[in-house]
Amino acid sequence: MGAGGRGAGRAGGGAKRKAGRAGGGAKRKAGRAGGGPYPYVWLDGRFVPRRSATVPVTTHALHYGTSVFEGVRAYWSGSQLYVFRLGDHVRRFRRSGAHYRMSLPYTDEEIAAAITGLCRRNGARESCYIRPFYFVGDHGINLHVTEEAPVRAAAMLLPVGDLFDKGGISAGIVECRKFSDASTPTQAKMGGNYLNAILATQQARAASRDEAIMLGMDGGVSEAPGENVFVVRGGRLATPPASSSALMGITRASVLEFAAGMGIGASERAVTRRQLLAADEVFLTGTAAEITPVTSVDGRPVGSGRVGPVTRRIMRRYERIATGGDPGYARWLTPVYA
Repeated sequence: MGAGGRGAGRAGGGAKRKAGRAGGGAKRKAGRAGGGPYPYVWLDGRFVPRRSATVPVTTHALHYGTSVFEGVRAYWSGSQLYVFRLGDHVRRFRRSGAHYRMSLPYTDEEIAAAITGLCRRNGARESCYIRPFYFVGDHGINLHVTEEAPVRAAAMLLPVGDLFDKGGISAGIVECRKFSDASTPTQAKMGGNYLNAILATQQARAASRDEAIMLGMDGGVSEAPGENVFVVRGGRLATPPASSSALMGITRASVLEFAAGMGIGASERAVTRRQLLAADEVFLTGTAAEITPVTSVDGRPVGSGRVGPVTRRIMRRYERIATGGDPGYARWLTPVYA
């Protein structure tokens, strides 16, 4: 599934992670001592201790994957915690459930307040990953989900540093294809949809690659399991369009916008397997992965086999924007502390 926050994506595990970053900007802690989730979660409108936030085994989502989630990043600037593109994430959060007639029982403003409030309740003063989700509760074994089905909502907070090595990762084109809208809504961040991403990840790891790249049903490049794919050729960026079945990620949209402001040409267009393998540079984007350089695909070096100059510029600009260092994009940031 596309990230774009893709939430991404995957908020833990993955390839080796370096402590340093290939961009400038404010330093970010790798995470809390112990590395586990923060002690409080938000559940059904209340902040409760994480260990007491339980659901019954009869929960419909446990049986059928009827859950919706987002991955949201918050960045510590040294004096303020900024949630990146909160409004965009919350709007997509609601849209995802609508594909399956799931009704989120809170307003967008209430969800946004729950996310910032969760950061404050846990006293988060480091970069972190926020996972809001909602799911069908006690609904028996009935597959007929409608707006009247009981829905519960929650959010949890995780410490997170770099998901992948920002010095570059290996990727492999896997056999598993990205599903299409002919079978499953590609723009819905549903729990069940990510079984496709799990299979792709398993195939990549079995081939000793850090991350998978999935093709669409037409054989063109679609996306990575938790990220969008960008190729660089002749100094210009290209990323597969919605017709490739890629999730229209929020980080992806951010890169397309700010790259244009940097004078870097960027377009949404079909990318073939051959074009991917012949690219000067390749990078992935997603909420958890941020901007991650790919330095080899299927065992072949991408360009020089190192982080390319365009990718490095994109990484640095993204970090500067996300940590509050670029006033031109302040509209993308929601401060947590007054």
